[in-house]
Amino acid sequence: MFAGSWEWLIILAVVLLLFGGSKLPKLGGALGESIRNFKRGIREKPSADQLEDTKSNSHKTFSNKSSS
Repeated sequence: MFAGSWEWLIILAVVLLLFGGSKLPKLGGALGESIRNFKRGIREKPSADQLEDTKSNSHKTFSNKSSS
């Protein structure tokens, strides 16, 4: 199921060929930042304003679908 060392080397070589060496640090940084933001969003409880916005948006969406 999991790839061995040779498979990882081949995958790394293909990624390096596709994106180039200069873009890999940028891609890694963007991926790390998005994971941190996702984890922070899961940990934090939504505020009352965010809950009201969510409820009003879902109500609007439902209203638009039912009137079509």
